[in-house]
Parts: sequence; C-alpha cells; structure tokens
Amino acid sequence: MEQNYILEAAKAARELIETADMQPGQILVVGCSSSEVEGCRLGTHSSEETGRHIFEAIYTETEKRGIFLAAQCCEHLNRALVLEREAALRYGYDPVSVVPWKKGGGSFATAAFYGMKDAVVVEHIRAHAGMDIGDVLIGMHLRDVAVPVRLSVSSIGGAHLVAARTRPKYIGGERAHYQ
Repeated sequence: MEQNYILEAAKAARELIETADMQPGQILVVGCSSSEVEGCRLGTHSSEETGRHIFEAIYTETEKRGIFLAAQCCEHLNRALVLEREAALRYGYDPVSVVPWKKGGGSFATAAFYGMKDAVVVEHIRAHAGMDIGDVLIGMHLRDVAVPVRLSVSSIGGAHLVAARTRPKYIGGERAHYQ
C-alpha cells in the first residue's frame, strides 16, 4: 500500500497544481490524516512514516514549480499551518511559537516542520488551492471563493480526497464585465 499512496499523493498534487493553474509563489494548503490514509478512523493511528512519505511526495511537486506548501496541523493546534518562512514574510503571516509533533499537530505537519528548508508555524493563511486528505477540513485556509476540483485521484490510501482551487470574487452587478 505504501508505494500506492505516495504515488497517489504526488499525482493529486500535480493534477491540482495544473488544473488550478497555480503560479510560482502561490500557496497550496494540504491537510492530511495519516490515520485515514492507513484506513483507520481520524486521530486513532497517526503514523510518522506515512505523514513523512506524503509530505515528501507533495513537497517535491510544489518545490519543482516554485509553489509554497502549507501543511495544516490538527485541531489540537487549532489547525495552525507549517510553511516556509519566505512565504510567511511574503504574505505578511505572523509566526507563532509552537512545534508540532505526532500527537499535537499530527504526523504530516510534523514532517513538514522538520522537512522544509526554514519552517515556521502561522495561525491563518489564504491559500490559492488546497487538498484535504481524510476530511480534515482545510476550507478555513482558502481564499474567499473556493471552487471544487474533481481530480482523477479520489483517495490517497484509505483517505477520501477533496481538492479546491480559488478564484477572485465577481463584484459589480449587471454592469460589470469579467475576464
């Protein structure tokens, strides 16, 4: 199963980045339950190895394209996010003082914290696209208008996968023109 979920995670990230037409410097938020990937109930079977493998697969895809990955922590850290210090500075996100670990932040966020070049944790972001692996609720970290994206990958291991891109708001009413 291990090889499959790694390939599924990388393929889903690639497909979402392409479908959402993500540009260098934009942010892809990912929430991931390693328990769900392993076929267990959310929060019951956290796996450092699974979290690390999925992080590495997705991070490789974002790094190739100059996209920032934001790894969502679990609810025990109020769904704070791990991302590169460069992204936090660029977007004006203030770092907070916490270090995620397996039982407080989750395996995926922990892998991101130790696997990124210069990781920080922030409380809130407004990402350009997102992947929710295992129904961990990433919507609060997307920009205002999220649009579901149907990928060819609908699960990663045993975890349900939902993906979204964002778009600017349409404003102005009947006289407005849009691109």
